[in-house]
Amino acid sequence: MMDSHVVNFFLEHLSVERRCSQHTIVSYTTDLKQFSDFLAENHAATPITQASSKQIREWMVHLSDQSIENRSINRKLASLRTFFKFLLQRGYVQQNPLLPIRTVKTSKKLPLFLRETEMAEIAPSDGEEPTFENLRDDLIIYLLYGTGMRLAELLRLERANINLSQGTLRVLGKRNKERVIPIPLLLLKQIQSYLSACPFTSTYLIVDNKGKPVYPMFIQRIVKKQLSKISTLEKLSPHVLRHTYATHLLNNGADLNAIKELLGHANLAATQVYTHNSMEKIKETYAQAHPKA
Repeated sequence: MMDSHVVNFFLEHLSVERRCSQHTIVSYTTDLKQFSDFLAENHAATPITQASSKQIREWMVHLSDQSIENRSINRKLASLRTFFKFLLQRGYVQQNPLLPIRTVKTSKKLPLFLRETEMAEIAPSDGEEPTFENLRDDLIIYLLYGTGMRLAELLRLERANINLSQGTLRVLGKRNKERVIPIPLLLLKQIQSYLSACPFTSTYLIVDNKGKPVYPMFIQRIVKKQLSKISTLEKLSPHVLRHTYATHLLNNGADLNAIKELLGHANLAATQVYTHNSMEKIKETYAQAHPKA
């Protein structure tokens, strides 16, 4: 049973007080509804605010039986933890049923990235006419790889956020946290060419063929189309370009703290995952160069 009043109060808290993105709020809404539906089907008299630790464990088993990955189960548990922490703080419950619940073990996945030799194969307009559409598609790739911004940040990027004279752009990240990213010279030229060719007046930098703001699937399709020309990776997404940006910076000597700031990570732990990719490159170089390898 979904206690809609309390849930709506919680979602408002996420939006107004924690300033979470709409994507994050949708994820919380989905997770809470899924758990509430499970309770309704298996424990009809139990509202979500009165769920027990036993019922939460039953839900975890139910998710596992549906072949939901452990990483996804842990994310759903994190949603419940935040929700019940909120209920406890506001006096809706007297105890947190998540306290005895442990996360499920997951295998550590290294971020996927493209090699520098692969990225070097990307050429502006790929030999085609520099039309508005071609310039825009090129710019999407260059922006994601040249700044490491997230897909959501690219969708929100406005023309006013770009300072061509200083060679910087302002990005509005998670929880509306703003950061400034330097624009590489090649990317700067790409932006200027795109703006000169764009026939539309828009607040947003990236627009579709009718001058309207683009949506996630629009960007994802272009990225997959462009990167499939140079890579055989199974997953070719905007986030892979973000991983590629960070990995290449680290491989070329950038300071880990500087990369953290450029990516907009809240803590260094999130950035340190790229050191594993860097170590893989060191091992590869050793295997190729050392006579006893």
